[in-house]
Amino acid sequence: MNFAALLWRNWDLRSRLFLIIFVPVIYMFCSVVWYSYQSRLQEGKAELLERAYVISTALAESVEYNLLTKNLPGLKSTMSDVMLSDRSIARIDVLDTDKKDILHVISTEKIQQAEHSVEVPVRRQLVWVNLLKESRAATSGVLPLTTASKESKDADMLGYVRVTMSATRMLAKHSQRFMFELAMSGLALFVSAVLAVYLALSLTRPLQKSIETLREIREGDYSNTLQVTTGGEIGDLQISINAMSISLQQAKQDLENKVQERTRDLMESRNEALKANAEKRKLIQKVHSIVEDERKSIAIEIHDELNASLIAARLEAQRIQHLAAQMAAGGVSEEIQERAGAITKLTLDLYANGRNLVRRLRPEVLDMLGLQGAVEDMLRHYNSNVPGCQFHFDSDGDFSGLDSGLAISVYRIIQEALSNVMKHAGATQVEVALTMLEEQKSLQIEVSDNGVGFDIHHSSAGIGITGMRERVVAFNGEIELQSSAATGTQLLIRFPLA
Repeated sequence: MNFAALLWRNWDLRSRLFLIIFVPVIYMFCSVVWYSYQSRLQEGKAELLERAYVISTALAESVEYNLLTKNLPGLKSTMSDVMLSDRSIARIDVLDTDKKDILHVISTEKIQQAEHSVEVPVRRQLVWVNLLKESRAATSGVLPLTTASKESKDADMLGYVRVTMSATRMLAKHSQRFMFELAMSGLALFVSAVLAVYLALSLTRPLQKSIETLREIREGDYSNTLQVTTGGEIGDLQISINAMSISLQQAKQDLENKVQERTRDLMESRNEALKANAEKRKLIQKVHSIVEDERKSIAIEIHDELNASLIAARLEAQRIQHLAAQMAAGGVSEEIQERAGAITKLTLDLYANGRNLVRRLRPEVLDMLGLQGAVEDMLRHYNSNVPGCQFHFDSDGDFSGLDSGLAISVYRIIQEALSNVMKHAGATQVEVALTMLEEQKSLQIEVSDNGVGFDIHHSSAGIGITGMRERVVAFNGEIELQSSAATGTQLLIRFPLA
């Protein structure tokens, strides 16, 4: 049942209409044909039995005299004449009162259908004259004739006449009528089928066209409209589809206009953002350039003025120490020598601090050795001054053609990254790599350690990382930061060179 319901559910409307139309029509056709066949068969059988009864009755009256006189040749001649008069008779039997065969006649034609028999009794019919009754007829000299009473009829039984009829000719006659009726029914069935197909197609074609139009609308083609070819529900459906197509076309046009407006607004916002971003990068570069220039100016002032003053102070202290040594021995001269030595040592320390400050403000080694040599010198300094941690450096490519501003930013980024490693990581191994990617036309910086790591989502807003991000953004670079307790921290930065 579920399978049949599934098949019915999956059928299209045309198949369902054909099934709904043809099943009752075919059922009616079969019913009419069966009823016609059965009715013709029953009519033929009734007609055959009626004829057999008439023939039997007439023959029973005809053979009464021959049975009384035992005239068998005459009896047979009568029976043969009756059989020749109706070829539907297959057999005639004359029986005695015990229903034993006295005489029979059989048709010479071949019997192909079933036989139907009718048996009629043969009675003695007596004729007598009523001489005692007075009537008007008697006075006139005419004597009436009357038949025997019913009791006398029942008492005088001579035998039976049995007529057996063949249905061959009867069926042949009725089969012609049946075939005509069958042909008319078949013609009616054909006309009904043609009419049903035409009506079904006239109903399903607009629906099929409507479905095709709906599919085109689903695929985005709203220009195709339906021609309203009928009325009723299908006409309303076609009108509704046309109205829906027009509405969707208008809605699509409105949406496209809104999308164009939003796209134009977004492009303008994007251009403004890009312009602002470019201005921001230029501003950051300008700020860093000004900072570097200021650092350079401060470094020059420290180098030219402070260091020169410290050298002069050291020379004066050494001179005082020398003069104190030439004086006569005494407690005062010794104290003067000690104070002069302390001043000399202090000036040396101040000079060394000044040199370090100048190196931090303006890495002279960057101008002398280039980016690669400056980073190597930085790592060499860390290896010398930081026990318990090994710093490794690897480089690939020619860095001599780098822009000075980019070289300073790379140097500062590595300097800040190593400073963060020393402050927070607790690492024992630090890897620094500089790679010139010729195919991508970019400079890549990698700094990794095996330290404790940190949560980049909560610690990425630190001053050091923020400064590195600003330097990366200033030169339109990309920065990637990964950190975990198991693997430490990995910093990857790429600067485009083109």
